[in-house]
Amino acid sequence: MDIDYTPIPLFDTLEYLNSSLDMQTPQIQSQLTNNISINDVIADYKQACHFLLAYRGSAETFKSYRREIERLLQWAWFLQEKSLKDLRRNDMEIFIEFCQAPPRSWIGVKHVPRFINQNNLRITNPAWRPFIATISKKLYRDGKVPNVKLYVLSQHALQAIFSILSSFFNYLGQEEYILGNPITQIRQKSKFLRKHHGKKTIRRLSELQWTYLIETAELMANETPSLHERTLFIMNALFAMYLRISELSASERWIPQMGHFYKDMDNSWWFKTVGKGNKERDISVSNAMLEALKRYRASLKLSALPSPGESAPLIPKTLRKGPIEGTRHIRRIVQCCFDRAIERLIMDGFKDDAEMLMAATVHWLRHTGISEDVKIRPREHVRDDAGHSSSAITDQYIDIELRARHASAKKKLIKF
Repeated sequence: MDIDYTPIPLFDTLEYLNSSLDMQTPQIQSQLTNNISINDVIADYKQACHFLLAYRGSAETFKSYRREIERLLQWAWFLQEKSLKDLRRNDMEIFIEFCQAPPRSWIGVKHVPRFINQNNLRITNPAWRPFIATISKKLYRDGKVPNVKLYVLSQHALQAIFSILSSFFNYLGQEEYILGNPITQIRQKSKFLRKHHGKKTIRRLSELQWTYLIETAELMANETPSLHERTLFIMNALFAMYLRISELSASERWIPQMGHFYKDMDNSWWFKTVGKGNKERDISVSNAMLEALKRYRASLKLSALPSPGESAPLIPKTLRKGPIEGTRHIRRIVQCCFDRAIERLIMDGFKDDAEMLMAATVHWLRHTGISEDVKIRPREHVRDDAGHSSSAITDQYIDIELRARHASAKKKLIKF
């Protein structure tokens, strides 16, 4: 096993995926040993491409699946010198242990494109690595930088490996490319995955943090309406309609438009979106959210409310030239608001709340909105607006039992 091998990217973006094989075959072949044939590698590659293309309707899902399959093929071909057809349960256990402690040459410190354009050609990016060492936003703000020596694979990432690769091997089995699923044959998953007893912890904002955030967004909108009325609307939509960030950004499967706000026969307003799993759903729009929409549209010099079928992008670029594509730009907009709110919290003496907000992500806004609404609305209504597949998921946001449990523990004595 050549542990010093530095991996090369295998799969390009969806736009170039079909041409990736032709592009990469010479470079892949130059790295192979005589223990594995290029024909087997090409066959593996084609199967992987066919599988990944099935997820072209969801950009984020495609990226997640590409990441795990790419790691697996890198390890199987160049380190184990095996085709997918040769992998067994024991191999997969070794692979998972490998992912928990990959060699430093496989770890990067920032996300970079797999391929770059050079002289009108797509070439591999030498800075790309299959694993990325990260640090918290707070540490980054404190001037710290990621260190490959401190790379840790989280439990969430481990669960993704099991889930994604199990789906991939099931597909290969259905295609009669392999005989069995080596992931499902791992009998002692518990040695890799921890089981959590009790209710899952939902990461969300405190009432004080959310108050400072929305007030900050309003201040920014009043200071620079041309730029931050959009910021204010995004914050309102993520909280009040429990939207995922991917449901606000344009992609191949869905472009959020003004006309996706619509009024039914009872004069009730709804918002139509396409979410996780490419599932379409209708979200009930509160009066407060409707007022937020009116304010936002006024800043864009549009009528108070959308007309049926209005195709103007919901979240346009700054110069109004089309919708914002991908989640990165929206994430930066929200983070800018987070940063301003953190500064205000510190100035007002709420240092602990500021430090906790430093760790927050955009998704916490969705969690916070659901957590607040489930206190006052029927859980089935919150479930359907949130797009949860079952009430059990929505139940995780109900704090009544946890609060009662902690209240009963407060008066426990240590000394009698």
